[in-house]
Amino acid sequence: MRTTRLPAALLAAACATAAACGTAVLGAPPARAADGAGEAFTINDPRITESSGLAASRRHPGVHWTHNDSDDGPYVYAVDSRGRTVATVTLRGVEPRDVEAVSLGPDGRLYVGDIGDNLGGKWPEVWIYAFAEPAELHDQTVQVTRYKVRYEDGPRDAEALMVHPVTGRAYIASKKQGGGGLYQGPEQLSATGVNTFRRIADAPWTTDGAFSPDGTRLVLRGYFSATLYRWKDGAPSGGESLSTPFQRQGESVTFSADGRALLYGTEGKDSPVWRSPLDDDQLPDTVEPQPSATPAPSAPASASPSGGGEAGPPSSSAGTGDQVLGVAFLLAVAGAVFGLRRRKREG
Repeated sequence: MRTTRLPAALLAAACATAAACGTAVLGAPPARAADGAGEAFTINDPRITESSGLAASRRHPGVHWTHNDSDDGPYVYAVDSRGRTVATVTLRGVEPRDVEAVSLGPDGRLYVGDIGDNLGGKWPEVWIYAFAEPAELHDQTVQVTRYKVRYEDGPRDAEALMVHPVTGRAYIASKKQGGGGLYQGPEQLSATGVNTFRRIADAPWTTDGAFSPDGTRLVLRGYFSATLYRWKDGAPSGGESLSTPFQRQGESVTFSADGRALLYGTEGKDSPVWRSPLDDDQLPDTVEPQPSATPAPSAPASASPSGGGEAGPPSSSAGTGDQVLGVAFLLAVAGAVFGLRRRKREG
């Protein structure tokens, strides 16, 4: 959402951190590790500069659906495994306000969430648009079904729409600095009436979310973090923090089509999509763990990573280095804010 950009002082701090850490912060992620962790592809369409939602196609292997969040037309883009746009779908009769999410339902339709609120929760209603996932990938215009959405406790800003892949029920996670809520839609959305979404659980600061293909896991992500939940009896349980890549503005997440990994997207031109495999105990219920490979002999305890030998592949979680960069970023931000306040007092 455009109005949630970091203030100028924070952006300056981010730039300082990037300069200190090299291109690892804002540059391309490292090459893929042996387990598939790393950059999956880069969205290179110059029209897609604010990718805000991501959904893995079920009809077209290797294809992902995305969209811009605002200041764009009624478009949804199909991007292949090389980051190339292979289809642009135009939604007929739609004038989007702030599109923030896309999700696939069990009925084979794509659900697009025009649920952002640039006024911080003032719109009396928002909308969901649904259309059949195209059987053929080429530029086309489609007819959509429009659903009117309201929240039982008043307007909310939201960026995450998740349609359960088994029940077809829609859920929205609101976005709030102190923590938002997870809202459940009616059992079936109505195209003629108002669809009231009711709060069923608390939610962290959320910029996107997704169900696993079998519906047994839910992930909610923010700019710097993600949480994985088990889904049982129509509600989330537990909550495990996940390592996430450090991205320019982490806005999207989806499960891979096989349920074995998460794909994290970000806004920005030529934005990379990062693949992060799940550990065995994090996998959806219907996904079998991969057979364990014979571990390689460990290096001697005295070996040093800077001793001149070749560096090994990055860790599968990709989280440790990213967390270090994240901490450095936050420290730089805190320092910038403290310095500004100090100069104001001294002035």
